[in-house]
Amino acid sequence: MIEHVAIIGAGFSGTLQAINLLRHEGPRATLIERAPVAGTGLAYGAAHPSHVLNVRAGNMSAFPDDPSHFVRWLEGRGVKDAATAFIPRVTYGEYLRELLEAALCDSGDRLTLVRDEVEDLDFAKDVQIRLKGGTIRADAAVLAVGNLPPHDPPGLDPEMLSPSRYKGDPWDASVPEGLTDEDTVLVIGTGLTMIDVVLLLDARGFRGRIVALSRRGLLPRSHAPGSDWDKLAERPATTASQLVHDLRARGGAIGWRNAVDELRPFTQAMWGNASEAERGRFLRHLRPWWDVHRHRLAPEVHARLMAVIERGQLDVIAGKTLSFSETPAGIDVKLRRRGQDAAETMSVQRIVNCTGPLGDLNRTDEPLLRTLAGRGVIRPDAAHLGIDVDNQGQTINAAGEANANLYALGPMTRGAFWEIVAVPDIRTQTWNVARRLSNAHWVGGEGL
Repeated sequence: MIEHVAIIGAGFSGTLQAINLLRHEGPRATLIERAPVAGTGLAYGAAHPSHVLNVRAGNMSAFPDDPSHFVRWLEGRGVKDAATAFIPRVTYGEYLRELLEAALCDSGDRLTLVRDEVEDLDFAKDVQIRLKGGTIRADAAVLAVGNLPPHDPPGLDPEMLSPSRYKGDPWDASVPEGLTDEDTVLVIGTGLTMIDVVLLLDARGFRGRIVALSRRGLLPRSHAPGSDWDKLAERPATTASQLVHDLRARGGAIGWRNAVDELRPFTQAMWGNASEAERGRFLRHLRPWWDVHRHRLAPEVHARLMAVIERGQLDVIAGKTLSFSETPAGIDVKLRRRGQDAAETMSVQRIVNCTGPLGDLNRTDEPLLRTLAGRGVIRPDAAHLGIDVDNQGQTINAAGEANANLYALGPMTRGAFWEIVAVPDIRTQTWNVARRLSNAHWVGGEGL
């Protein structure tokens, strides 16, 4: 019987896991966080006030059984038309922190927050969580490590570049510091993180040149006002070619936004039923296009981005970097534009890595994950997107066996679920895992 669960990581996933254990009257929980602030994670803890959610507040409740919870919280603070608003991410961080603080206050000894770093996990009859400052024993553990930092781009050795020139962490508070309007900033990656960095530079008054570079040079699209339509009733085909064909046809009939949105109830099942070969084809050929259509911008954010582009400050380039060499004037970046054979050299004064979070366990520098993977306790998923788990969230060891007392949550399980990076998906996952750990999954016959 599970009486105590240790949750490693107190970002969005870990915080909700702890709260949902309480809501299901499940085992007591210890929430372990090494960062100074618990409850928010990178997405909401490192945000600038100008950064807003990419999803309307009406779909951002922390609880799948109470979809209007966040809207009521906002309305209680005087926010009008809250359901359709795109709220600042720092505000959402306040919401999460309040939930955690209330849970800690009301739970007695059923929830404990420990400020420490986990170094290893030992498994015998129970789980021993080895911390820098001691050991905690539990009956089960949950890895809720969130998104890992991006890997350095090919050809770039951070040891050969000055820390003031190369920012491998796009959330580093020093990214906009020390720049002049005569400088050029190269942002590697053109997704949502790039947009956060560009808008942060803009908000800080930087008026120099910004170059954003990625293989295809694609930018995220904008949200538009919602509409009603007759949605798909059955799961679409899972082959990549058929998916493209169907999306184009549906987009022509109901608009591309609706065509993408109506897949939401099916995407995890589509991914789960696709062969490894089809998943590989999707990742190689369709993922960039899917990402820019699926993960969209708030209209006001899109307008601000377009303003930076239209005044000639931001150039978006399709291409790839080849090499990096620091000089007294900055960094000479050798790159090749897409479709061209000749390389060119660009001199920049700062590089920001916005290639996006990557979870390949064979390349990660995260000490705990490296230790567990090295001992075979966990293994990479087949696509090397994160930690291999089964459909219940139990981690898979190197022998292909499920670890009954070690779960994983959130973006690092995208290899099994794909759509597991947004709030609506993670809140459902944490809810389901909490039910299982609390034996509440038997209610209603799910376990029969």
